[in-house]
Amino acid sequence: MCYDTNIKRKMINCAESFSRIEGRRLKETQEIKDDKRFFIAEKWNKWADERPAVARWVREGGLFVIVCNLITVFKYLMLQFLPKLFARLPMVKFGWPGIQVQLFGEQFEWNVIGYDTAHGGLPYFCAYMTAMVIGECVNFVIQRNYVFRSHGNLRRQILWYMVAFFVVTCIVNSVNCIWIAVAGKFVPDFIYNIGTTVLNGGVSMVIFFVVNKIIFPSEQAMKGQKE
Repeated sequence: MCYDTNIKRKMINCAESFSRIEGRRLKETQEIKDDKRFFIAEKWNKWADERPAVARWVREGGLFVIVCNLITVFKYLMLQFLPKLFARLPMVKFGWPGIQVQLFGEQFEWNVIGYDTAHGGLPYFCAYMTAMVIGECVNFVIQRNYVFRSHGNLRRQILWYMVAFFVVTCIVNSVNCIWIAVAGKFVPDFIYNIGTTVLNGGVSMVIFFVVNKIIFPSEQAMKGQKE
């Protein structure tokens, strides 16, 4: 019994020692991580103080890309169920200018806005536009308040954002109607919806970043305009 008690005591002591060593190791690891984060933050702040304009572009550009990609995923998820939601609408062609095109053996109408009946018609157009509008409404709020931190004239910003959205929609739709017609022959809808959202997201990123830099001016730029 005494022998067993000594063994148990030694095992307990070993476990306690191991626990203390592991605790110290974790604490040292956390301190190293904290030091690295502090070092990176200190370097960034120093660099940002020396190059404020460049740092602003880097911060805004990085956040802009992250937010746009998240919005693109959000739009894609909506496009998985919205076409079924609008399926009860009459299947009529809804597009302009409706030029007949044949590509890869597929006959379809090329439209700057809208789709022919063979490729979704009014129901798909409504589903597509609903996803895009909801996504851009969320995008506008995040970009204005958190990415560009703008306090400019809200009405003016909304107006120009709507103009940019219309331009993006026309560009994307003119390409998307071709993509849907051709891709629909070879892949299921959830695959070509990925292409649709990636196309929309890519074009939107390029155009909206330029637009956002103009309509969401920094506080320094606003002060300069007032002076």
